[in-house]
Amino acid sequence: MPEIFQYEFMNRAIIASVLVGATAPAFGVFLVLRRLSLIADTLSHVALAGVAIALLTKTFAPVVALIATTTAAVSIEELRMRRLLPGDAALAVFLYGALALAVVLISIADGFNSTLFSYLFGSVLTVTQTDLWWMASLAVVITVFMLMFSSELAQITFDPDLARINGVRVHLLNLGLAVLTGATITVSMRVVGVLLVGALIVIPVLVSLRITQGMTRTVVASSLVGVFVAVVGMVIAYYADIAPGGTVVLTAITLLVAVELGTFVSRSFGRHNRQIEIANHSHSHESHAHGTADDPPSD
Repeated sequence: MPEIFQYEFMNRAIIASVLVGATAPAFGVFLVLRRLSLIADTLSHVALAGVAIALLTKTFAPVVALIATTTAAVSIEELRMRRLLPGDAALAVFLYGALALAVVLISIADGFNSTLFSYLFGSVLTVTQTDLWWMASLAVVITVFMLMFSSELAQITFDPDLARINGVRVHLLNLGLAVLTGATITVSMRVVGVLLVGALIVIPVLVSLRITQGMTRTVVASSLVGVFVAVVGMVIAYYADIAPGGTVVLTAITLLVAVELGTFVSRSFGRHNRQIEIANHSHSHESHAHGTADDPPSD
């Protein structure tokens, strides 16, 4: 048995990586395709403010962060849907407001400490059995949500106005996605950290969009890519003794760069081959035309 599996905390960390890697990019597909990737970053800063409140009040940080992200997600969606603020402006207000609140509360709570750093950047030592139950429960909720509303989610992703005409409850589904985003960020704090979990929601989706076609295949591929980069990043972090959150995200970015390079090379070769085929085809036509003109007339 490899050394990494001999430690109980690493087994918990790897299971957590699988759960987070599978669930976060699954609904991230709908955020990326609708150009709402920034909502993950915004809610991660809100979660940080929730952690700061918990440290100051000495309460359970994940619960406070979940309340904060859920409240922020609902508020952002209400502001956006009622056109009280443009979508990007609402996100910016909550992002910078939450970050400012977090900075103030952290300074009041005697500044940075090891507990806060574990939430910021992730720590495999802090993943508990309770965290795994939270992650597993969230994975079930996300799976059921996506199976129940797969058609509606596709409609609001590509044409929300037509979906509204067809009777789809666009506002409620948007609220559901936003709340699930906040919940995922909250339960992922232990593994990736609040500052980097947004990358795990977005980057695997960008990879899958390059290698697959079709909504269902993209969702499945995003989850598989998320699991791969989360587990590989966690293993690298263990053996290199470095922060797991940063390692997971750098692994995802490395995979994205490799896929982009592979796509570029494939397109370049494909374009070059097509040019050769066109040139050969043109040359064949010219030879045929010259041969016909030079043939001696038959008796």
